Amino acid sequence: MILLRFAFFLCLLCIALPSLAADKELANAQNTQQKVKEASLSIFNRDIIVFRASVLGIEPVDRVTRAQKRIEQQISPNGRHKVTALSMPPGMLIQIDGAGSFYIAPDDVDQFQQETLEGVAKDVVTKLSAVVLETQESRSVENMLRAAGYVLVASIVFIVLVWGVQRLRRLIEARILSFASAKLDGLDLVHAKLINRERTLWILHRLFQLLLWVIVFLLTYQWLSLVMSQFPFTRPWGEHLNSFLFNLVANIGSAILKAIPDVFTALVIFFLAKLVNQGLSGIFDSIQNGALRVSWLDADLVRPTRRITSTAVWLFALAMAYPYLPGAGTEAFKGVSVLVGLMISLGASSLIGQAASGLILTYSRVYRKGEFIHVLEHEGTITEMGMFTTRIRNGMGVELTMPNSLVLGNVTKNYSRVVQGLGFVVDTKVTIGYDTPWRQVHAMLIQAALRTPGVLTEPAPKVFQTALSDFYPEYLLICQAVPSEPRPRAEVMNLLHANIQDVFNEYGVQIMSPHYLGDPAQEKLVAKEDWNRAPAAK
Repeated sequence: MILLRFAFFLCLLCIALPSLAADKELANAQNTQQKVKEASLSIFNRDIIVFRASVLGIEPVDRVTRAQKRIEQQISPNGRHKVTALSMPPGMLIQIDGAGSFYIAPDDVDQFQQETLEGVAKDVVTKLSAVVLETQESRSVENMLRAAGYVLVASIVFIVLVWGVQRLRRLIEARILSFASAKLDGLDLVHAKLINRERTLWILHRLFQLLLWVIVFLLTYQWLSLVMSQFPFTRPWGEHLNSFLFNLVANIGSAILKAIPDVFTALVIFFLAKLVNQGLSGIFDSIQNGALRVSWLDADLVRPTRRITSTAVWLFALAMAYPYLPGAGTEAFKGVSVLVGLMISLGASSLIGQAASGLILTYSRVYRKGEFIHVLEHEGTITEMGMFTTRIRNGMGVELTMPNSLVLGNVTKNYSRVVQGLGFVVDTKVTIGYDTPWRQVHAMLIQAALRTPGVLTEPAPKVFQTALSDFYPEYLLICQAVPSEPRPRAEVMNLLHANIQDVFNEYGVQIMSPHYLGDPAQEKLVAKEDWNRAPAAK
């Protein structure tokens, strides 16, 4: 059945692919044809009109060639030539001195720009009239000499301005750098090497150089535009430079003005988020100080809860303010957002898992800071509980960093939960032969524990017989210790083992786990009169 479905799918694919390819080729051909149809008519570097339709079978490119030749012939003689537009349905005829130059068809009008045939004809008349005037101007030696004089004066003024700006920059820079140097010499941060004096002065010098280059660029741009505008052949380029800079500044200014309400809205959202965080911070401080008690939040959970709540509030504020941020609707902004989301989804999966494990460990109260735990082969006192890792310090003073997922995925022994108050449990195991009274062993282990510094008398140490093996019973000593820092647990264990050896030696009891190869010559029994042998009490 699966093979039949797969074969059917292949058949459909084979049928659809040629059709899709043909449609794509047809669309490409239509786009190419559309691009070929359009042709721009330019006279004396000035764009007049864009032909988009064929007239009497003549393509736009051929219409442009014919119109250029016709206009050049009409304006070649000296004199004042008059440009007019004559209505010739369905289009308009452009004339120079009453003679036709070219025809504007209705399809030449750009519908997307909401143009009209009369408006296009009027714009063409204006542009052609400017071309006629510029042609006459180019034939006048007086006009050309006057333009060259203007260019010479403009160039001299440009050179003087550049020289003056450079000298002024040096003067201002020297004074500001001298003032900044004097102020930096009096700062304590400079003497403490928190601020590099030479680096600061270098940054100021570079800022002045950047400002100089910006001013020189603007002066050069304006000089070039002015020079081009003086000659008829290059005047359209100069006008384009002027209009480009003006439009750029106008668009930037308009965008800034339009963005002010949206930016204000975003700022209001962030301000409200800040107020909410401040209010929640006051509540969390009251809970942590004990002034406010709630059943669902303990004082030791206030710090992580504060961080989570603050992050959630700011993320919510960012999501609400996102549509109002400048450029939020642009393709570039959307592309960056998609890229960041893709990076987070691909590279932060393990990071999110660690954070989730940290939250589970924190709010399930598996352990707390200061408690003594045992995970796998590692044990120590918790010094820091993070969102991603947990740090412990073992008995030798070595700090260990464990991923939260490792702690959550393994059995954790908490030696501090079974004790009363602060501290941890100390336990050790010994095996003694059956010929030693168990009451004596109990008493010796408790005496050794009470001799050990750091072991508490309340609750009192206890001894349990955890197993009755073939050759010996197993004794487990459990007591509570309160260290002043994480390191003493190893010292407590060391002293406890030393005291156990001393006490057993004092009472002549050998610490040994016997193993027999055969039946002993005499049964290993304890006489009843020896059941309470010292230090055991009756």
